[in-house]
Amino acid sequence: MEKMPLLMTIAVLGATGREGKGLAYRWAKAGYKVLIGSRSSERAVTAASEIMELLEGSSSLVGTSNQEAAQLADIVVLSVPYAAHRETLESVKDVLKGKILIDVTAPLVTPKTKVQMPPAGSAAQEAREILGEGVEVVAAFQSIAHEHLLADEDIHCDVLVTGTSKDARAEVLKLVDAAGLTGWDAGPIENSVVAEGFASVLIYINKRYGSTHAGIKITGVSQ
Repeated sequence: MEKMPLLMTIAVLGATGREGKGLAYRWAKAGYKVLIGSRSSERAVTAASEIMELLEGSSSLVGTSNQEAAQLADIVVLSVPYAAHRETLESVKDVLKGKILIDVTAPLVTPKTKVQMPPAGSAAQEAREILGEGVEVVAAFQSIAHEHLLADEDIHCDVLVTGTSKDARAEVLKLVDAAGLTGWDAGPIENSVVAEGFASVLIYINKRYGSTHAGIKITGVSQ
């Protein structure tokens, strides 16, 4: 994998949704050029304008189609509902060769409080099957509530980063840090089943205890 530039261009596919919009906001605030991707270019432009308003126009965000955003970016982030996971990947797979895909998707199906993994083992492993070996796939951010991302506050929740190579995970950990979060190298992509499964566990805990902010923290080890 080629060495990434200091401040790369990040495409967030699905940034018209809440999680993707929050990540785009955090990275744009940190100085990255962010491309907002959507099946509808008009929705992408609207989402970019909304984030620019939050940042008072001080950052670089552009709304465009998923295909164009993925083609122009150094790193591509997939933040879509699981129902759109395969379709979105199929639509951009030809422009992802040699890049890192950060898969934020949690395979949530009804009931969302019950962990239910796809036949591939996890959404990230499914992405790897669809995209092939020419794309590094990293799973991250499934345990972060979007309410935290769009607020200017410290986030007391950690991010587990799993993926197809140590180098790819290292690059994504830099973006975790840039977003103001604490990330941990949690090993190979097969471990993504744990990180993705936590999403259903946290949804259950939020519902059971009347919250929207449940998260995870790694203890007993320092970085």
